[in-house]
Amino acid sequence: MIAVANTLIALVAALHVYFLIVEMFLWTRPLGLKTFRNTPEKAAGSAVLAANQGLYNGFLAAGLIWSLLQPDPAVALQLATFFLGCVIVAGLYGGWSVSRRILYVQAAPAALALILAWLAKA
Repeated sequence: MIAVANTLIALVAALHVYFLIVEMFLWTRPLGLKTFRNTPEKAAGSAVLAANQGLYNGFLAAGLIWSLLQPDPAVALQLATFFLGCVIVAGLYGGWSVSRRILYVQAAPAALALILAWLAKA
């Protein structure tokens, strides 16, 4: 069970690395426009905000990776719980304020990873 939980945590971390790359470096390029369904004009006007958001996504990814590398299982679970909780809250807010799709892409995988991590502990 822990291997499945860790795989999901790694997937959530990888998603946030992807968000970092797209938001910080590809926001105004075709992949960024397509991923976030933006027009070139809207992307140009929001590029600085997107880069800032990308940086925060990088922090979430770093925390999740830290939880996977932490040798103490109790500390690893605490780290995973905190950072997955942050991802879930961000996904819920994004789903409410931006697009329901964010609930499925961001919040749901993090919630599933969190549930599995806690079940693996039990």
